[in-house]
Amino acid sequence: MHKQNKSILKTNKTGALNENSATEHKTEFSAKNQTRREFIQSASSVVGLGASSMLGLSSIGTATTAWAAGSDKPEKEEVKIGFIPLTDCASVVIAAVMGFDKKYGIKIVPSKESSWASVRDKLVNGELDAAHVLYGLVYGVQLGIGGPKKDMSILMTLNNNGQAITLSKKLADKGAVDGAGLAKLMAREKREYTFAQTFPTGTHAMWLYYWLAAHGVNPMKDAKVITVPPPQMVANMRVDNMDGYCVGEPWNHRAVADGIGITAATTQDIWRDHPEKVLGCTAEFSQKYPNTARALIAAILDASRWIDASLMNKQRMAEIIAEKSYVNTSVDVINQRIMGRYQNGLGKTWDDPHYMKFFNDGTVNFPYLSDGMWFLTQHKRWGLLKADPDYLAVAKAVNRIDIYKDGATLAKVNVPKDPMRKSKLIDGTVWDGQNPAAYAAAFKIKA
Repeated sequence: MHKQNKSILKTNKTGALNENSATEHKTEFSAKNQTRREFIQSASSVVGLGASSMLGLSSIGTATTAWAAGSDKPEKEEVKIGFIPLTDCASVVIAAVMGFDKKYGIKIVPSKESSWASVRDKLVNGELDAAHVLYGLVYGVQLGIGGPKKDMSILMTLNNNGQAITLSKKLADKGAVDGAGLAKLMAREKREYTFAQTFPTGTHAMWLYYWLAAHGVNPMKDAKVITVPPPQMVANMRVDNMDGYCVGEPWNHRAVADGIGITAATTQDIWRDHPEKVLGCTAEFSQKYPNTARALIAAILDASRWIDASLMNKQRMAEIIAEKSYVNTSVDVINQRIMGRYQNGLGKTWDDPHYMKFFNDGTVNFPYLSDGMWFLTQHKRWGLLKADPDYLAVAKAVNRIDIYKDGATLAKVNVPKDPMRKSKLIDGTVWDGQNPAAYAAAFKIKA
């Protein structure tokens, strides 16, 4: 039996979760002709530039509207979008803060939420119009395995890559610095090992399970798995409530910076350019407000393209989302990894070209059917689904490629022709969306 603890751990009051201690400097810098290393080094000393002084894009909000006065006008002009304090909420926040939404006749109102369960509940009951949300959460609600059953829509993918698996420094001191080392330690020192993910059907749970299984550890039998909201991960590791966790940034780098955890793997190590957060809503919303939905897509595509356009823009983005209203941490905890600079907490530093991407010439944002189907195969693998669903039919119902294409056309973003894509994962298996039932059944380690 899988020892899933559904309760949410309380934040340790001594934990460094609410830190916004960036020191102000007046240094000016230019990204031109700088390497990523040089830029990151200079950016770390300029974290005090105020967001308002860095925007410099007031013309965005006054751009000629893309909407005619007729049937194309958004049916709902103010749109409340939920988000969790994570680096990958950036495109939603930037679309609102920098006025990309105004161009398309809408006003995005970001709503900071406490947990993925809260996001789910507020989406289902209509308190939120849409949300920055876990891919697998949307599919879990669609099939009734992640809370109340309700028809859902995915409008676009928000980012690829950029999550990680953190192990406690105490485990690392015993040789568990990667998956192989962890497996050896667990075999050598028998006890109950506890790992945390952020939502039972979500992406972090699936990355954690896949990574453990790739190293011979069955997460359903060999470990205890608990659910913890992302901003509470660091505090709970600080007081030894878990041995490791999988979460989005900046909460992996925060553990490294605080000296309590090490980065054992990044999720791009598990699946290069994997899908991560999505813009999700109920099917009722996408059906009732199709013009609003495509305006949302277009605005967030513009914001995503802006973020990925330069290192300078990434630094500005880090400055904005670090604020208390959003992620609420210091800029230097965010800006390293969104530029590809990684430290593992054990003295190793490297530049990863497969860091978090928000646009990447538009390839990030297309809601591939095969991406949605992959999460279903893992839900089946780990016993969350008792029988194989009609994988393709579910993906076609949830992933609203038709609305995405309309939004991409507005934003002048190219759309891939094939709704399926092929990927090779850490254990050598290849996923291409073909024969998903056989794929799900073929894993040696499963529920």
